[in-house]
Amino acid sequence: MSLPRPVKAVVFDMDGLLVDTERVYCEALTLTCRDMGHDLPEAVLHRMIGHIWMGSAVVLREHFGEAFDTDELRRLSTERFYGIVQAEVALKAGVLEVLDELDRQGLPRAIATSSRRHDVEHHMSAHGLLDRFHAILANGDYPRPKPNPDPYLKAAEALGVAPEDCLALEDSHNGVRAAAGAGMMTIMVPDLLHPTEEMHALCVRIARDLHEVHDLLRRQG
Repeated sequence: MSLPRPVKAVVFDMDGLLVDTERVYCEALTLTCRDMGHDLPEAVLHRMIGHIWMGSAVVLREHFGEAFDTDELRRLSTERFYGIVQAEVALKAGVLEVLDELDRQGLPRAIATSSRRHDVEHHMSAHGLLDRFHAILANGDYPRPKPNPDPYLKAAEALGVAPEDCLALEDSHNGVRAAAGAGMMTIMVPDLLHPTEEMHALCVRIARDLHEVHDLLRRQG
């Protein structure tokens, strides 16, 4: 299956797509919640994926009640997260191959993430990849977070490419909604979340991994 239009730029999500951080975030949140005397169900964790913290806090209060201390959970789980990833967070399989193919074709690329810029710089610098992206759109760089299309629209603007000529790569449902809402050709590469009927409808493809994305880009190029 080919893409509907030639790809002129690629926009990547980060967590769960470029780096294997979603599992670490979930582990840190689960263990911290347990320390606070609460069990955090997997279903609630999955609803938090793809949100900035403000959106995650809403999900947590809906589950635990308005009195739940989301600020304390954020503070303690963030400390735990950085304790786990201080050395290095694992790069997802296929990332280097995709970036090399984009270099070969001379295609610009950006990161559009719900994480903070500090996190992007930490994770990408750990693998020497920070300078391989032409733009970074992190939490605070756009008016409204995912699932709104703003992060992807701003990424296209930063790259100087029309959104419909961009390929977006996402692993979360909210990310797919954001990218598709921006009018981008969207591929979901599932990490912790399985593709739903909605995801199949919004995406031009559901890929098993980034190696499949690489092969698709190589054929298109």
